[in-house]
Amino acid sequence: MRPPTVVDEDVRQTLRTAAVVLLEHLPELTGELVARTRDGDEVYRACVPYDEHWKSTLEGVRLGLTAILQEPSERRDLVFTASMARRRAEQGLPLDSLLRMYRLAGQVVWSALVEHMERERPERLSVLVRAAGHVWHAIDRQSMVACDTYNRREQEILGRSRERVNALLDALLDGSADAGVIRAAGAALDLPEHDRYAVITVRRGGRQDDARLPGSVGGLRLLWRMRTGHEVAVAALGEAGLDELCKELSVVISGVAGVSPVVPGLAELGAAHELALLAMRTCVDGGPEIARLDARVPAALMITRPDLAFHLLDSALGPLLALDSADRDTLLTTLETWLACDGSAARAAARLFCHRNTIVNRVRRIEQLTGRSLARPRDLVDLALALDAARLLPSRNA
Repeated sequence: MRPPTVVDEDVRQTLRTAAVVLLEHLPELTGELVARTRDGDEVYRACVPYDEHWKSTLEGVRLGLTAILQEPSERRDLVFTASMARRRAEQGLPLDSLLRMYRLAGQVVWSALVEHMERERPERLSVLVRAAGHVWHAIDRQSMVACDTYNRREQEILGRSRERVNALLDALLDGSADAGVIRAAGAALDLPEHDRYAVITVRRGGRQDDARLPGSVGGLRLLWRMRTGHEVAVAALGEAGLDELCKELSVVISGVAGVSPVVPGLAELGAAHELALLAMRTCVDGGPEIARLDARVPAALMITRPDLAFHLLDSALGPLLALDSADRDTLLTTLETWLACDGSAARAAARLFCHRNTIVNRVRRIEQLTGRSLARPRDLVDLALALDAARLLPSRNA
């Protein structure tokens, strides 16, 4: 209900006379409002100390009644309202509790006005009825200012809190956190300092849709941060293993991701981050692929020492790589498939849609070209590592 644009003199005078009288009973009005607010709201009692509540209510009611005596441009009660709303936001009082207090304040002041007029000036009750809209409009203005100020201050507080939490998480992932920062991060992130964790890295674009990656998968909590070219998450595993984690991640990740080994605490997250990045680098296409470092150690070694990888590539597969591209790619694919099938020519043939004897002949040719025997364990290791190098260092295949 909007108040009239012009307040007639009868209404103005009636409200001013009543306000002067009510100011004489300010402690009683304050006591009633404080009691009704605290008796009906356990959260208010928990968040706002009694002495502070009393003092702020006394000042708020005084300024509210005084505003009736002032010109509209002098609404000092609204300045106080904004200050008090900021304070309540900082104390963590819910906005609903704050707005309920203003509704109660309107009830207490209006009831006091009515009782005064019934007792002292009953003939003016009809004028007071006309004043009701103006009284409640004043309360509404206070509520609106309180709500707007509270929301702005809450956003400021949340923003600073998020910034601090993100900074602590960054320190853990960068490996730059000392013992004090680790303890602070554990408290702020609600994570035990010593527990089972893994780090996940996801190449940008490696998700099922454009929504944010989830804060949990399969009941496992994930804390995400953005990095240049990838996103990174800390996974709180609890009793879960990496098999379970990767299974749940496969539902939400459609591109390329790397997963670190399990680490025993927050202090090891920096190293785990590096290992997850290394695992992700072992993926050479767009996925979908989730690479666990514990299953990619040989490939990771090739990445970390490219000089040795090139040397092994040349010494183990040099003659094969010198073939024309079609012949070379056929033999490399055959070797990779034969290894993936645990040396079974029949299974490799099924995968490559050819006869078993074709696989056998290609394997013999690989052995002849490389001078290595796939029946000798050391030669097998060399060829398998060289194959990883060929996959990860394609520029040397030409």
